[in-house]
Amino acid sequence: MARPFKCRRVAVLPGVTYFKPAGIPMRFLEEVILTVEETEAIRIKDIENLDQAQCGKRMNISRPTFQRILYSARRKMADALLNGKAIRIAGGNFETIAIKSSCQECNSKAENIL
Repeated sequence: MARPFKCRRVAVLPGVTYFKPAGIPMRFLEEVILTVEETEAIRIKDIENLDQAQCGKRMNISRPTFQRILYSARRKMADALLNGKAIRIAGGNFETIAIKSSCQECNSKAENIL
């Protein structure tokens, strides 16, 4: 029997979930679907510039699993960019994390669920 699938931790849900080439009607476009955890992998590796071990810890997965997710995301993005396909961000197996913060001025505490 296969090992149960672990939920990946995601800190930031994407605000924009659809991209398409300009000037081409939707009915003529193929679509590539990126999962939410694939976009999180791209965000923390390429934007936050963390190494893969740190990224794996952040997402609560192993480094090899992170590598596979990142490779899949980059392959899908390259396909969409080079072949003129739309990109939709949807689905996946993830959980959002709560971020605890406090105000420096009034010392009040808040918990934001992302």
